[in-house]
Amino acid sequence: MSDSCFDVEVTNKVGHIRLNRPDQLNSMVREFWVELPEIVRSLDARGDVRAIVVSSTGRHFCAGMDLGVFTSGDTAITPGDADEMGRVRARLRQTALMLQESFTAFEKARMPVLAAIQGGCIGGAVDMVTAADMRYASADAFFVIQEINIGMTADVGTLQRLPKIIPDGVARELAYTGRRMSAQRALEVGLVNQVFPTHEELVAGVLEIASEIASKSPLAVWGTKEMLLYSRDHSVADGLNHIATWQTGMFQPSDMVESFAAKAEGRETNFPDLLPVPKEF
Repeated sequence: MSDSCFDVEVTNKVGHIRLNRPDQLNSMVREFWVELPEIVRSLDARGDVRAIVVSSTGRHFCAGMDLGVFTSGDTAITPGDADEMGRVRARLRQTALMLQESFTAFEKARMPVLAAIQGGCIGGAVDMVTAADMRYASADAFFVIQEINIGMTADVGTLQRLPKIIPDGVARELAYTGRRMSAQRALEVGLVNQVFPTHEELVAGVLEIASEIASKSPLAVWGTKEMLLYSRDHSVADGLNHIATWQTGMFQPSDMVESFAAKAEGRETNFPDLLPVPKEF
């Protein structure tokens, strides 16, 4: 499966999305923003995909937004002579919301999304990876909230998600200064879970972690992701109430029985896939 910005494959219940414009530093052109959420939703809808890995090709993971997104077509930020300013700005708000949704698709997917980051993770790429469940890096990786360096406020998720991942003061320093954060520093503050020596080892290692997740009950993993995201944005009391309600409907002892039986019999577990997402009527 191939799109203009991505290569996609599914192996052993793990979906692998690769950014595939290395000569352009995998910058986010207009097609990127349409293709990415469609791919994630398609993998989610299948029912047999239990984890997703997002990796990249070439020297850098992603150089961020291609400014052509805002200089042509219906997302242009410079209005025509006949365009009324209020309407132009209202459309710009719609554009921002659309771009945000491209990454929120990671959170809406029923399975975890793991990002494997090599080289530069710049601007919009930080927006993207902060929407993933976990992040991993090669030793040469670095992170930059580039928007402040070009005179704008980051608006596609970094400022909302990053302070929930790393200490608030560290996030503010990055956002205000536009400095680079190295892979080692990202590991120290918890932005990434692990640093691998090379790009090749990074991708192989993250795919291995995804495969381990894929071996678990997909219903239990979905519930876990649902609870972690809900608890991030709600109080402890709200989170406890939500898990009680979820378990009332979603907890099925058959997966526990299979776990115990597989352990007793010395074999791999065999859980049913999730059902496909219902198609629109």
